[in-house]
Amino acid sequence: MSEREAIQVFEDKQVRTIWDSVQEKWYVSIVDVIAILTEQTNHQSARNYWKVLKHRLVKEGNETVTNCNRLKMVAEDGKMRMTDVADTEQLFRLIQSIPSPKAEPFKLWLAQVGSERLDEMQDPELSIDRALEQYLKLGYSENWINQRLKSIEIRKELTDEWKSRGLKEGVQFATLTDIITKAWSGKNTREYKVFKGLKKENLRDNMTNTELILNMLAEASTKDISQATNPNSFKESENVARQGGNVARVALEELESKTGKKVVSPLNAKEALGIEGSKKKLKK
Repeated sequence: MSEREAIQVFEDKQVRTIWDSVQEKWYVSIVDVIAILTEQTNHQSARNYWKVLKHRLVKEGNETVTNCNRLKMVAEDGKMRMTDVADTEQLFRLIQSIPSPKAEPFKLWLAQVGSERLDEMQDPELSIDRALEQYLKLGYSENWINQRLKSIEIRKELTDEWKSRGLKEGVQFATLTDIITKAWSGKNTREYKVFKGLKKENLRDNMTNTELILNMLAEASTKDISQATNPNSFKESENVARQGGNVARVALEELESKTGKKVVSPLNAKEALGIEGSKKKLKK
């Protein structure tokens, strides 16, 4: 199964999903859905509800439960854990077993999510438009959004270059990303997220404008150096990643010497966007 994990949002509530590009369908976290429909305040209560409901459905011979998959998703503690998931058809059946005033609006939302993903496969520009709309709703500045969307393009060019070298998605991509990030920022991805107080949140969505720009410079430089030097092994690609990150490191040090300010910031999106009381936008 070729998967892409994503967080969808229903009425400001997060729903963990995984897109299966082979079967062209979303798999959705059942616990997340139950938390929304039953208006539970925490996932433990939702898990307990699901445990009782699952036992009852199995007893009734309901195949919705026996056919559900278990996939790894990012949990509340930031770790990948096995989670009960269901496709759209299974969820529609499951929702019928949960009395909730949110059932009908959730069904409409669920159908829309699936439809939008299929549309995006036919016209990739739609995914960019929707990303722009979501960032604006969250309160990001337009300048930051432009940088973020550009960073997605540059990241794609880099991963395409890695794929052309026969490198593997997953551990190898993550290792090279860590090398690049460490080279320019002084922190690997995990250390950077801890510094910003993040768990499962996307690091780039919590970077300031300057951080994004330097990260883009590092990844674009890595791609350009790779194309120029034609690395033939993972070890050689590690060296290229370090060189690309160092290009951005030189720029960072020059900027800090001129401004007297540190570029790598503990500021995260929750603080910058006023979710926890601040009224500033993430635009530095």
